[in-house]
Amino acid sequence: MDVGRPSPIVGCDDKYKPGKVACSEHNLKTRKIIMDTTNVNVPNTVRADTPLHPNTAIGRLALTVSDLARSLAFYQQVLGFSLLQEATGYAILGAATTPLLVLHEQQGAQPAPPNATGLYHFAILLPTRADLARALLHLVESGYPLSGASDHLVSEALYLSDPDSNGIEIYRDRPRDEWPQRNGQLQMATDPLDLHALLAEAQADLRPWNGLPAGTRLGHMHLQVADIPQARDFYHGVLGFDVIFDWERMGALFVSAGGYHHHLGLNTWQSRGGRPAPEGSAGLRYFTVHLPDVDALAPVLARLNAAGVPYREEEGGIVIEDPWHNSILLTSGIAAPAEA
Repeated sequence: MDVGRPSPIVGCDDKYKPGKVACSEHNLKTRKIIMDTTNVNVPNTVRADTPLHPNTAIGRLALTVSDLARSLAFYQQVLGFSLLQEATGYAILGAATTPLLVLHEQQGAQPAPPNATGLYHFAILLPTRADLARALLHLVESGYPLSGASDHLVSEALYLSDPDSNGIEIYRDRPRDEWPQRNGQLQMATDPLDLHALLAEAQADLRPWNGLPAGTRLGHMHLQVADIPQARDFYHGVLGFDVIFDWERMGALFVSAGGYHHHLGLNTWQSRGGRPAPEGSAGLRYFTVHLPDVDALAPVLARLNAAGVPYREEEGGIVIEDPWHNSILLTSGIAAPAEA
């Protein structure tokens, strides 16, 4: 089945052929970018009395897609998700038996405008470098184009888009004790990833590709927002994420819990002053922030109440919206079942 390949980015091979690497840099960023937290700005509005629990993580997310059959072919055949449940108009996919992604069909849905707020990409975290190598080799053999690839010092990442132009990162983390520091501050970069070396590692591994391995999870979300200070006030000041990198003048903010390099990336590179995509567009429906227990959730609810941020309780957790109407599901304890 044709899964609807997006066009390669400018500067990549015009045709992505099996055995041929399409791109060597992420988004054509050829200069090395060093990120540090020496001059981190913090909000002067609602402050978190205590940070989020260090075991906070990103849980499942839900997307609107225009053609469920086409998207299922892509996510299963190209990325290796397992189909866990399917019904009229939606499907639940995961790695092994762990639900990670819910797809909702809205026939005829158009991709979000480039300058709209919403999803920039979601990031699939693989357990090992060998898993990333096998994923790359499978993409090459499938003939599906990359939109980029980067070495971020703390991680190595591949970038592509689904048939509805939803951005996707597939990455592996380096061990934390290998994450570079400068003057006590975490360092990241956007360097070219050596795809040929990664492919050579995969070709030397005789194990077959069997889809996403057990232990795969969603490592982080990256959103397009309209304003960095407002994003900082909400995600740091209200929700309680730590600010890791604050690049307001460069239009980016990274926040996390527990010292991770980022659970959320937020940027205004195309969306400064923007608005949400038109209703019915393909893209993000919601994503999940999972806390380990109800005690970890309680201070978050207290901050939501103090800030006057409305929320509603549902069977699966607490539903809130950020300033750009991105829906966030807050869950705690044993992860709630993925539902429509």
